Parts: sequence; C-alpha cells; structure tokens
Amino acid sequence: MTRTSILAALALAASVAGAQTQTWTIDPNHTAAQFAVRHLLVSTVRGQFDSTRGTIEWDGKDVRTIKVNVEIAAASVNTRVQMRDNDLRSANFFEVARYPTITFVSKSVDVVDGNRFKLTGALTMHGVTKDVVLDVEGPSKPLAQGPNLRIGATASTKIVRQDWGLTFNRAVEGAPIVGDEITITIDIEATRRGP
Repeated sequence: MTRTSILAALALAASVAGAQTQTWTIDPNHTAAQFAVRHLLVSTVRGQFDSTRGTIEWDGKDVRTIKVNVEIAAASVNTRVQMRDNDLRSANFFEVARYPTITFVSKSVDVVDGNRFKLTGALTMHGVTKDVVLDVEGPSKPLAQGPNLRIGATASTKIVRQDWGLTFNRAVEGAPIVGDEITITIDIEATRRGP
C-alpha cells in the first residue's frame, strides 16, 4: 500500500468516525416484514408480521455506518387464515408463548454499489441465534414530511427454517406441507425529527 493510499484510507476512516450519528425510528405503520414458503410443492403461501419496531443508526452519508436493531412480535404473524396463524403461533412452529420476539441486530455492512449493500447480522428466532446476510436496496434520499424526515429501504434474504429449530412438517401424498426454504422481504420506512 502506498503512502498516498494509506493517507486516503486514514482520511476516510476519520471522516466516518467524525460524522454525527443519526437515530431513525422504524415506522410500524409503513413497515412490513414479509415471508414466503412453498406449500405442498405446488404453490407459495405468503404472510407477514404485523408488529415490527426498532431503530437504525446512520451518519446520513456512508452506508457502512448503518447499524440496525429490529424487534418483531412473533404472535403478530398474519397469513390471512386464522387456523394457519394459530398453528404458526403454536409449539408446532414459532411457539410464541415461550419465544415472543424475533430480533435482528446488525454486525457489518459490505457495499455492493451506490444503492445496494449486504447487511450481516444476528437473527434470533425460536430461541436460536444465527447470522444471516440481507441484500439491501437503499436507503432512499430523506423526504421531509412536516417536522419529520423519512427514509425507506428494502431488504431480502433466504433462510432454511430448520436452522432455527422450526422442524415441524407433515407429508400429504408424499409432498411436504411446508417447504424448507423461507424467503424474507422487509420493506422499512423510518423517521426522525428534521433539522
């Protein structure tokens, strides 16, 4: 590494360290934590969690400074079918009486390009914590609405549910009722007071 590149790297580190961190609050009314899973290998069932809250810390310039802390109420699962939702809340799946929250706490950011990055963090669900990598698009340019500023982003990943101890399944005519791979998409809107 040349002296010039070392100085440039130190200057970048100093500017990131010196930037003022902003705390954004996730807006639960405009945020959706959604999932999709195969049913009997013939169709896809989609659902979401209706209660999502948390914070995003960011200097407003460099996505590498982003830190995310999200908490989802497991009992707020909603697939629009009451019987299925009750089953998902039961000991067959999320066991919400014992594990009431699903959390994600970010650890690191890897920039892909100007508007996309990979956010690595610890996902805790059903009493199990494992790292996942979210593909993130955003954040959007802040938009003023009254006294507040708003930003948005979309994150997605795929997980294997058995990795979190969600192993329940039955077979019908040789096909599993619930697929193993879960696609997760989170559309986030967050706010903070304007300057």
